[in-house]
Amino acid sequence: MINFLKGIAIGIATLIPGVSGGTMSIILGIYDDLIHAISSFFSDIKKHTTLLLQIGLGALLAFALFSNIIKFLLDKFPMEIGFFFLGVIGGGIPLLYKKATKQSKSSTDLIYLIVGFLLILLMSGDTATSTFTGNSPLVNALFLGVAGFVIAVALILPGISGSFMLLTLGIYDMTIESITTFNVPFLIPLGIGVIIGTLATTRAIEKLMQKYPSKTYMLILGFVAGSILSVFPGMPSGLAWITCPIVAIIGFILIFYMGKKA
Repeated sequence: MINFLKGIAIGIATLIPGVSGGTMSIILGIYDDLIHAISSFFSDIKKHTTLLLQIGLGALLAFALFSNIIKFLLDKFPMEIGFFFLGVIGGGIPLLYKKATKQSKSSTDLIYLIVGFLLILLMSGDTATSTFTGNSPLVNALFLGVAGFVIAVALILPGISGSFMLLTLGIYDMTIESITTFNVPFLIPLGIGVIIGTLATTRAIEKLMQKYPSKTYMLILGFVAGSILSVFPGMPSGLAWITCPIVAIIGFILIFYMGKKA
């Protein structure tokens, strides 16, 4: 049940442009288990299937139930939502830093933190307009397959928002609509790309974690820290000067507490 609820939280985070499902999974203390379950699935099929089903079904439920709600909240309360997730990400950073420095306290590992931070900043550019409409079905399917692969990398790597990638590729609105209306011709090629990208990315990350644990965690910490600037919605005004700090503090305390218990 706990993993199912974590899946819902990861799914909700994935729906927010600028917020990373990978970051949320690290904050909830399940990132390493997910990476291992996907990359080494056949080593213990029953155990890994149980974990992936719990997380996956939770995320799918979040997509189905919260897609329109998230869109409404982003339209009506963009500042509050942005500051809430600033608090969420901030609440996870101390725990991730503790995990990174537990592997090694070498000062040279800080270079990887800086590299991760700068990479996220470089990826936080302007979003694109859609290149999906007006093409043949085959071209659209190929485009969606490649888009799915790119999105999978964003979903797996902490600090890189899957929803932001959808915006960058110009298919965020279409993807949300396709999920809520169950548009199979759109979702199948996108899903195939996501599956292939997920398998490739998780194997690479697990090998890096095994061979270079401290450097990998420092790089991930840089990704997460850099994502704060991607989520920052700007300076509040009016009543938002009161509501935004409140929701940010709530987000910080909630995740910091959950992370310590995970």
